[in-house]
Amino acid sequence: MAWPGGGGEENHFTTEMERCHVQEQVEVVGKAFVDHYYNLFDNDRSSLASLYQPTSMLTFEGQTIVGVEDISCKLNSLPFGNCKHMISTIDSQPSAYGGGIVVFVSGSLQLPGEEHHLRFSQMFHLIPTQDGCFFVQNDFFRLNYG
Repeated sequence: MAWPGGGGEENHFTTEMERCHVQEQVEVVGKAFVDHYYNLFDNDRSSLASLYQPTSMLTFEGQTIVGVEDISCKLNSLPFGNCKHMISTIDSQPSAYGGGIVVFVSGSLQLPGEEHHLRFSQMFHLIPTQDGCFFVQNDFFRLNYG
């Protein structure tokens, strides 16, 4: 007995299963990256440089910075040494770039000596490397006021 509509529905089902599997992988990689990134930011900020490449771009509160050295300099020159990120949400999607992942993060930032947390949003575009890792091609950071 044939499926209603012929083999098309079976192909649709297979494609849908593959899409779900890819999305699960993307979400696992996105969460692992976020955990790693903010652990480094909070505990060993100078090591964040290893996540960027010469073509990487960071837009930090509207200021665009290009390249590993300048991005590292910006992140390491922020006017606070220690901080603690608390992540509220992580949304990840596959990007059109082969194997890339777009990750959107929202959360709050606790600065030393400050009673109130600062809300923030950050977006990363991760690009796969030949050795199976990812680097940050694009990074957007904004504090959320209001």
